[in-house]
Amino acid sequence: MGMTELRNVEQELERFRVRLIVAGAFVLFCFGLLMARLIYLQVVVHEDLATQAENNRIAVVPVVPNRGLIVDRNGVVLADNYSAYTLEITRSQLQAPLDEVIDQLGEVIGVEPRDRRRFRRLMEDSKTFESIPLRTKLSDAEVARFTAQRYRFPGVEIKARLFRNYPYGELASHVLGYIGRINQAEKDAMEDWPEEDWANYRGTDVIGKLGIEQRYERELHGTTGVEEVETSAGGHPVRRLSSEPATPGNTVRLSIDIKLQALVEELFGDRRGALVAIDPRNGEVLAFVSKPTFDPNLFIGGIDNDSWKELNESIDKPLLNRALRGTYPPGSTYKPFMAMAALNTGKRTAGSVTMDYGYFMFGNHRFRSHGDEGLGAVDMARSIIKSSNVYYYALAADLGVDLIHDQLDPFGFGRRTGIDLDGEVTGDLPSTAWKKRKYKRADLQRWYSGETISLGIGQGYNNFTMTQLASAMATLVSGGQRFEPRLVSRIENVVTREQRSISAQALPPLALKPEHVAVIRRAMHGVTQEGTSTRVFVGAPYLSGGKTGTAQAKSIGQNEKYNASKLNEYLRDHSLYTAFAPLDEPRVALAVIVENAGFGAEAAAPIARRVLDYLIAGIYPGEEDIALVRKGLASAPVGAGRPVASVPLPPSRAVAGETQGGAVSAVPTAQAASQAASQAISQAVAATANAASATAPATATASGVGAPPASAASTAAMTSSPATAARSGVPRAASAPPPSASAAASRPTAARPASAAPLPRRAAATPSVSPSVPPSTPTPPPTPTERREEARP
Repeated sequence: MGMTELRNVEQELERFRVRLIVAGAFVLFCFGLLMARLIYLQVVVHEDLATQAENNRIAVVPVVPNRGLIVDRNGVVLADNYSAYTLEITRSQLQAPLDEVIDQLGEVIGVEPRDRRRFRRLMEDSKTFESIPLRTKLSDAEVARFTAQRYRFPGVEIKARLFRNYPYGELASHVLGYIGRINQAEKDAMEDWPEEDWANYRGTDVIGKLGIEQRYERELHGTTGVEEVETSAGGHPVRRLSSEPATPGNTVRLSIDIKLQALVEELFGDRRGALVAIDPRNGEVLAFVSKPTFDPNLFIGGIDNDSWKELNESIDKPLLNRALRGTYPPGSTYKPFMAMAALNTGKRTAGSVTMDYGYFMFGNHRFRSHGDEGLGAVDMARSIIKSSNVYYYALAADLGVDLIHDQLDPFGFGRRTGIDLDGEVTGDLPSTAWKKRKYKRADLQRWYSGETISLGIGQGYNNFTMTQLASAMATLVSGGQRFEPRLVSRIENVVTREQRSISAQALPPLALKPEHVAVIRRAMHGVTQEGTSTRVFVGAPYLSGGKTGTAQAKSIGQNEKYNASKLNEYLRDHSLYTAFAPLDEPRVALAVIVENAGFGAEAAAPIARRVLDYLIAGIYPGEEDIALVRKGLASAPVGAGRPVASVPLPPSRAVAGETQGGAVSAVPTAQAASQAASQAISQAVAATANAASATAPATATASGVGAPPASAASTAAMTSSPATAARSGVPRAASAPPPSASAAASRPTAARPASAAPLPRRAAATPSVSPSVPPSTPTPPPTPTERREEARP
């Protein structure tokens, strides 16, 4: 019989109550923690968390400003902008290998090998979190195809960007320069900028690299704006909440006339050389030519390897700005300055006579002149008119190298002129101190008396740029008035329409005696009447002065004869000419060189004559005359010229590729751009809204595609003010007129007759120097020895 165990009910109930109390306390404790956390989140840190939440919902996007226009002195647009779609990859966001992604993209929109090479090159100067363009200037069809399959490509997106456009291609490329993607070295340098300047480049990925684009970068860039955009969970823009519009860059007005610039480049033809024309009254640069040229549009978005190789390896060096960085012996164009030095020092008077027997003996060395033909008794005027070498051999020996240096240094030889372009070189104005600085070996540092003789005729160690020579000529014929040459005449604020003049910096004038200046002027006028350029200036409707020059590119031995036909083209003499007009009150002073083209009167002087005809008489040469000058077969103009006003502007080029609105075939005036931009902005806002509401994967219809996601460029279009709209690049209508409107006045220029024959254009030649690292001079300083001067007519 078993025993029955009695349960202690009270004890169990007590234990249960304890457990219940503990569990209830634990639950209450947990609820207390939750309540405390809730109070902490909702009360204590509510403001901070609300800000973070708002930041997650709102994207702050920099609004990149539209880059300012560049126009010529008459308001013709030389650099503007247009909008286009780009396909960009952010490597840090990719979920597949880069090469695999690119291959897949190639199946959708097509990726050329040059696109891949450019992308790889851009990768070297970019960080993984930065977006890099793989394809630029996408067509509407390509945008539609990618949009339909966008979900397959995380880290890849289409952006609307503004692209720079140079409607005249190669024309004036050395003046305008170009813009390019900001490289790593430039990014590092920007870190040292003031915070305000550095912040202004947030969202900007291009910067001026050369020319006006580089020198006036701060004026052209504009002020970056800010936009707050509400985004979806996927990061796509939903709506714009607020914005501070960007301020477009200023309009930069040049002093050059693009029609004259086109004429001069046409006159050079396929030849190499440079021309600089300056107004002696104020320092304005009227023409600034370096040949051959290049197409700056090639550098927009990154130049492809084939084009770069062609430019970089060309023996003609089209990237070399010969007017600014090419240094040459001035030849006999140096003689008027030597004559002024003689008058200033009292070493010669205007009536002093030197016997020219066709040679000059210095010790046992015979310096020849004019093929050993003498000129007989020569005074100062005749020495310039007939270009006597012997007269200036003797004068150089009397002056000595240091006195020559001291007399010619004030004219700007051997120093930078201060022109508003970066990269100008100093050239070489020799002296005993200069040679000690130039060479490190003691035996080379010594100056030998025989080296002085060739300096008198602009040879030896003398090496100057055409900018220096033109500036010096302007100083000489103006009686000593000096200016720093200026390519930019005015800057206009496109918002306020305020115009700011950029006057050339006036330098202290030289103390030249008027009677001495008159002697040089008369002698140089004699060159055009009875001297070495007589045939070129026959029938000129104005009085001018000039001086021919022939500079050796290769030394000729004392017992050798110069024969151009037996020399390689690049070893033949250079052809130079300096000129001014009108005679009594000069408004133009110029210097021109045609490399390896022979005597100054044969190649350089005919170009100078046509430039003076254009500027002084308003005469534009006929087509037959232009063709003869290009071939080096002209002297005085052939056939009847045309009034400058009746000649149309040179033909502009269509924008390469297509914008989001379709193909572009013409560049609008500033007013037309403003009207078209207003329509484009409305379309952009509507398209962006449609794209934001679409779900992935997106689908594209035959009639339209979704807009790209918000970016620095696309939001700029959405928030542009009317002033900004006038400057934005928009799809151009096929019937738009060529660029001839003044951005400053926003008035279109009257259209030229469509039937007028356009100026002939030449394809670009190509260089062996980096555009961002200016190249060396085209010819090395020749060995000091006797130099042959041009033949007399």
